[in-house]
Amino acid sequence: MSGWIEESMVLKTPYIDLLQLLKATGNAVTGGEAKALVVEGGIRVNGELELRKRRKLRVGDVVELKGTIRITVLDENPMVGS
Repeated sequence: MSGWIEESMVLKTPYIDLLQLLKATGNAVTGGEAKALVVEGGIRVNGELELRKRRKLRVGDVVELKGTIRITVLDENPMVGS
């Protein structure tokens, strides 16, 4: 699919919960809104449908929201030269 809105989230911790990511990126205003997105099947992680609200996301994971927004989880301190 073309026309993705590309976003990123830089991690300062080893992981972030899916609901926290949705709120931190502004794609959900409240926890309830974030839960609804997951329960309604609007979220894919690394290309697979994700129904776990507390899914732990790590560096390199890619979250797709309703087929229009793609959020890539990045490392705060990427290794230079790799």
